[in-house]
Amino acid sequence: MYKANDKRYDTMQYRRCGRSGLKLPAVSLGLWQNFGRGSSLANAEAMCRTAFDLGITQFDLANNYGHPYNGTAEENFGLILDSGLRAYRDEIVITTKAGYEMWDGPYGDKNGSRKYLTASLDQSLRRMRLDYVDIFYHHIYDPETPLEETALALDNAVRQGKALYVGISNYNSKQSAEITKIFRELKTPFIINQPSYSMLNRWIERDGLDKWAIENGVGLCVFSPLYQGLLTDRYLNGVPADSRVGRGATWIGNELTEEMLGKLRALNELAASRGQKLSQLALSWILSNPAVTSVIIGASRPEQITDNAHALDAPALTDEEMQQIEKILAQ
Repeated sequence: MYKANDKRYDTMQYRRCGRSGLKLPAVSLGLWQNFGRGSSLANAEAMCRTAFDLGITQFDLANNYGHPYNGTAEENFGLILDSGLRAYRDEIVITTKAGYEMWDGPYGDKNGSRKYLTASLDQSLRRMRLDYVDIFYHHIYDPETPLEETALALDNAVRQGKALYVGISNYNSKQSAEITKIFRELKTPFIINQPSYSMLNRWIERDGLDKWAIENGVGLCVFSPLYQGLLTDRYLNGVPADSRVGRGATWIGNELTEEMLGKLRALNELAASRGQKLSQLALSWILSNPAVTSVIIGASRPEQITDNAHALDAPALTDEEMQQIEKILAQ
């Protein structure tokens, strides 16, 4: 039977999520890839245990994770909970999302309707064999559903005891502001937005979402911090056949130009001067943004999780290092 590491809370950093009472680990584990059907359950279990042993208490899921077998990541996570982690349920933050196409017909397609969100959350709870999730997100803004309906569906999940907090994902600052007004009228415990963010994808800065989050007491839990693997040492000396770009399993393969490689190699040199890997530097850079509560990492093996968690061991980036990064990225 699994027994968690007694020292799991000694080195992990925990950050308050906006103005809420909830603290999240600076590094969280996402189960988008490598946790669904067709992936090794033993490896998935080892990754979750490794994460928790490192003090990573947040496990981020969605109804459609495990694609093309939607829902299978939640099913497998339920099995992983049953194999030992469930004993630590009160020490774990489990999140799920709904918004993308999930099942056939008009009620399971990409939307934010009350019917879809309510049914999806019930399905997620059954798959993971949970009474509630800690955070339930609307996964993507739906222009065809009134925001009041989406907000009420999320609020209702809390009132029914199926979620403790609610969040939104892939909403820009304008959309976030609009739904926040409704949440505040309802007194919904809305605490978090989940956008993509990395050195190579800085749309939240251009949009002002990070500034808005700070001003409004909302945490940001960001995903794709390594830009589909480009911000690692994986591609510095060519494209491995078994990599995402090599398999054609990512949409950013065309961005791996000589100009991009020059930036990555320069960033890698800076990382090495700090005693870090490129991936660790990328995480340190994200966590230097005061709007960020937590960064969600993906992994295909336990060692990657350990490496990423060790990004927190390095000292904070200096002003000089931040300027050097800006210069490299501007090349």
